[in-house]
Amino acid sequence: MRIQFYSLTLVLLVGIGSLAQTTKRELVWEENFSKPSLNSSVWNFELGNGCPNLCGWGNEERQEYTSTNHELIDGKLVIHAQKEGDRYTSTRITTAGKKEFQYGRIEARAKLPVGQGIWPAFWMLGSNIKQVGWPKCGEIDILEYIGKSPQQLYTSLHTQESHGETINTKKTTIPKLEEGYHEYAMEWDAQKIAFYIDNLQVYVYQPAVQNENNWPFAQPFYIIVNLAIGGKFGGPEVDDTIFPQNFYLDYIKVYQ
Repeated sequence: MRIQFYSLTLVLLVGIGSLAQTTKRELVWEENFSKPSLNSSVWNFELGNGCPNLCGWGNEERQEYTSTNHELIDGKLVIHAQKEGDRYTSTRITTAGKKEFQYGRIEARAKLPVGQGIWPAFWMLGSNIKQVGWPKCGEIDILEYIGKSPQQLYTSLHTQESHGETINTKKTTIPKLEEGYHEYAMEWDAQKIAFYIDNLQVYVYQPAVQNENNWPFAQPFYIIVNLAIGGKFGGPEVDDTIFPQNFYLDYIKVYQ
């Protein structure tokens, strides 16, 4: 989750993409959030403020992550961002070491929180991050949204060659993005990664020549869902009057 992003020219969603590929795939895993609590055989909680090794989670974020800032309601995961006294709290969950995937279509149906300082994300990190570190492990940002830029969807990739202010990114204008649920997805194979919203392609990454510095994606990745507050990308200013805010996940599905 990136230090900052290089913003490309804004474009309207209408007419910019192509429909998602019709490659035949089978559903290999899904999370419908239909149980009373998150399945501990699938999900990990990441807790605290990242200190001492990664204070501010590497981005000067202002929230502390807890295992209690979420609920499962009517088949949906609801992550709550709150201001509690002088601290911000939220939740971040991952499938690291439990559910990791290489290639296929990974998608989620989600409804965004709104307001200055909000930074929800649905993304993935390379399973070898503990061995090689970030950004060499690679990062795939399927959905990023920041409340200070309404109607903007960010889809990005981070590699050893391009990270932080990555050039491998697309900022897409989507009218009424904050209204209701949308499907956020990426199609990933050995040559390229393509990003979609509501089955319309918005960005493709396909280096002409692959090497370890620009293509760390020939390995399994794990899923992360979180709602950050502030930080170098989401902030730095935070409007305290917006809280509480909720990030809703209806489902996550993986096809291969």
